Amino acid sequence: MTDSRIGRELVIATFDDERPLVEAVRAVRAEGLRVFDVYAPYPIPALDDALQLRRSRLPIVTVIGGVAGLVAALAFEFYIAVFDWPLNVGGKPDNSTLAFIPIAFELTILAAGLATVAAFLARCGLLPSPRARCADEAATDDRFALVMRCRQTSFEHAHVERILLGHGALTVAWKVLDL
Repeated sequence: MTDSRIGRELVIATFDDERPLVEAVRAVRAEGLRVFDVYAPYPIPALDDALQLRRSRLPIVTVIGGVAGLVAALAFEFYIAVFDWPLNVGGKPDNSTLAFIPIAFELTILAAGLATVAAFLARCGLLPSPRARCADEAATDDRFALVMRCRQTSFEHAHVERILLGHGALTVAWKVLDL
């Protein structure tokens, strides 16, 4: 029988400065433990390296959206100019690709931008939802919070607490949140 709380119990350590937070993240990662999330009131450039984040795949979504916009624009313009409403203007061919370039360019940029925004909002979980999750209310004002998700037998609670308090954590709390 498995415990329904597995994966929902969180270790939340709060810090009052960014340096101890980054040092704690490095120490936790050096122990082979995973950091679930870090909350900070402003961006911390050193945190990306400390968390060993992977490179974003958002540019791939942007390229796919741009190519889809370009193909859709050219196909739509070609269909309109050749099949649906062909006009003979000065003896020029119906499928004059040079005339299609400005609109195709604009729709490429539009589709790439919309795909990027949609992927960003979906990946960050910023889509409208009925409940908001916040590990520590002070993290939105003036505190920094390091959150680790507990799993069964993944680490010893006292050891993790010693690591975090040894690196300048103000508090270390164990909470059960509905993720």
